[in-house]
Amino acid sequence: MSNVFEDGKTFPDCIPHRSLETINQEYVQQRGAVEFNLQTFIKENFAEPKAYTAGYISDTSRSLPQHIESLWDELTRKPEQQAGTLISLPHSYIVPGGRFREIYYWDSYFTMLGLQVSGRIEMIRNMIDNFSYLIDSIGFIPNGNRSYFLGRSQPPFFSCMVKLLGAHDTNALINYLPQLEKEYAFWMLGSESISALIPSQNRVVRMNDGSILNRYWDAHDTPRPESYKEDVELAHRSIQPKGELFRNIRAAAESGWDFSTRWFKDIQPFESIHTTDIIPVDLNCLLLHLEQTISEAWQLSGNPKKSMEYMALAEKRKLAILKYCACHRA
Repeated sequence: MSNVFEDGKTFPDCIPHRSLETINQEYVQQRGAVEFNLQTFIKENFAEPKAYTAGYISDTSRSLPQHIESLWDELTRKPEQQAGTLISLPHSYIVPGGRFREIYYWDSYFTMLGLQVSGRIEMIRNMIDNFSYLIDSIGFIPNGNRSYFLGRSQPPFFSCMVKLLGAHDTNALINYLPQLEKEYAFWMLGSESISALIPSQNRVVRMNDGSILNRYWDAHDTPRPESYKEDVELAHRSIQPKGELFRNIRAAAESGWDFSTRWFKDIQPFESIHTTDIIPVDLNCLLLHLEQTISEAWQLSGNPKKSMEYMALAEKRKLAILKYCACHRA
């Protein structure tokens, strides 16, 4: 809140020199002193994150394809262990660039499309293996590999990634089937306990006809650490209960459309955001693709019964999307 760093994301990315408990105890003890300086205290107790792109200069004599090819190595991050919020990954990966020092979920699919054109198939595999590692270790793919993203995911493109790799590896669907099913279980968590009386839980919503569709969500209802000041200031302008507002902000961040008036009740006021009330057509189409991909993977694995189960789920979702999300014209 004191603008020690220009970018609010910098502080949660800092690396503490000692345990956070010890640092916090000293802060509580010292903050009331007349001579206390917050900026000095932060610099003494935390190391600022590395600015990877600080020295990069574009060569304007290159063509656009040459420029893109030169960026792959610039945007590659190698596995590293930190005491901070970064979740270590087993393989190298590509970051979006700029202020980001970690992998991001749905950005990575579009990155993979570029990697495919560049013939960098092993990097595609590395990134899919990193996401598989996250699914196996924490149960889902978070927004990015930071501990402060553990309340939410992003648009579920994992099945699209696996299909992309499948164009170069005929065993891809079979090899990643366990992770595809775990990804699906995460998005459908709570589907067995919802009812007409309790029509929504986590990311699943029971529609009026009993069909189930999905929404964006976040496990937490507090300000986002990476945008703490902005979220707190928005809460001062909003009539929403703070917990609801913060969850709607976080859910919009899970959508990747952060931030779009698509999630607002009114076209202008940000504080009218109500993401969790909306059934997004794109999210449900991605989950339809996930169901279809799992069905195909089970078929390739020699289990037609399981394949039919997921195909039936896909058909139900398709009908529900057409009923609730399609634009019908006369």
